Amino acid sequence: MVTTEFTLASRSVYLSDADALVLADLHLGKGAASSVDAPLEAGEDSVSRLDRRLAACDPSTVVIAGDLLDSFDGVPRGVESDLGEIRDIVAGVGASLVVTPGNHDTMLREIYDGTAPEEYRLADGETVVCHGHDAPESTAERYIIGHDHPAISIDGRKLPCFLYGPGAYDGADVLVCPAFTRLARGATVNGMRGRHFQSPLVPDSDGFHPAVRDEAGAETLWFPPLGECRQLL
Repeated sequence: MVTTEFTLASRSVYLSDADALVLADLHLGKGAASSVDAPLEAGEDSVSRLDRRLAACDPSTVVIAGDLLDSFDGVPRGVESDLGEIRDIVAGVGASLVVTPGNHDTMLREIYDGTAPEEYRLADGETVVCHGHDAPESTAERYIIGHDHPAISIDGRKLPCFLYGPGAYDGADVLVCPAFTRLARGATVNGMRGRHFQSPLVPDSDGFHPAVRDEAGAETLWFPPLGECRQLL
């Protein structure tokens, strides 16, 4: 039985009992690697939003659930500087930084020599964080993953969302985080079935509850599970 509570905000999740902040899919270097001009400085944007989130929750551990980078055969310009700033602001609040590598992190070891296990169990003992592109080896009461970049379309607006599936993977709860970078378009989950998700931890999406964070109103909006609300959206 899962007992650790969590709070969703700013495309990240804070778990109070574990005193941990988890986020996924920063994709540092995505703008620099693109063949088109990026609409914002993605690295700077992610760093500044993480800085504000750290100030709000003051965690002892920060876990990036994969795809810190967006590179397969080289390190794009500006990435080492962005990563240095992330390490500095995490250290500045007295927290440790953990990265669970994702499928885009093939160059991670070229620039990051910190803690980088394939899976990381939080201090609550119940929750395992991993990227989600492969099936986990560790058993847990809850998994927190990224990888699929979920978003939901509401009244013609596409919004990043979390997906929470109680007992969804071998009886364990699964929380799928949206991409932390705002450059990711996101996969619109309204019509997606389990076979459309890339993560094996989402075998059947019908039982997953979408959650949208209204940052202006400081409120998290929960929806019925996708199997019930598809026709309403």
